[in-house]
Amino acid sequence: MISKFITGRVYVFIDVANVFFTRRTLGWGVGYEKLIAYLRRECGASVKCFAYTAFDDNKVSERKFLDMLEINGYVVRTKAIKEINVGGGRSKRKGSLDIELALEMVELADHYDTVILVSGDSDFAPALERVRKKGKRVLVMSTRGHISRELLEVAKFIDLRKVRSEIAR
Repeated sequence: MISKFITGRVYVFIDVANVFFTRRTLGWGVGYEKLIAYLRRECGASVKCFAYTAFDDNKVSERKFLDMLEINGYVVRTKAIKEINVGGGRSKRKGSLDIELALEMVELADHYDTVILVSGDSDFAPALERVRKKGKRVLVMSTRGHISRELLEVAKFIDLRKVRSEIAR
């Protein structure tokens, strides 16, 4: 399905937290083993996939998830989750890697011809616009109801629902 939209060397940048919350909209989750297998079939074996995720080192399940990503060939970028006191005895967990993903996408632009962002977050629109101005083909994989207008304006949109049979857990 996406092979008709790509050209040359392909890099994929995945906002794992965004994909996690997309499952609420979709009603199903993405299987990362299936996703990378699908991307290799569609984009060629040399596709390079980066996964950006915050994690809690005290949770064995999160360590296992990171290990699974690495075993399957993802380049994993992580940041430890921080507990932030928001007052009233309450705390909030924080660990976004949006800046790191956007910076690396732009910094590595000379290494790819097509970039695929797996996220619906509008924060990435300026980075995608910058990459597009460098002559790169730009795609976004997300789903209606979870993708920003800004991303739809700068990239070719691939709805995850259309590839569900290939990537669903």
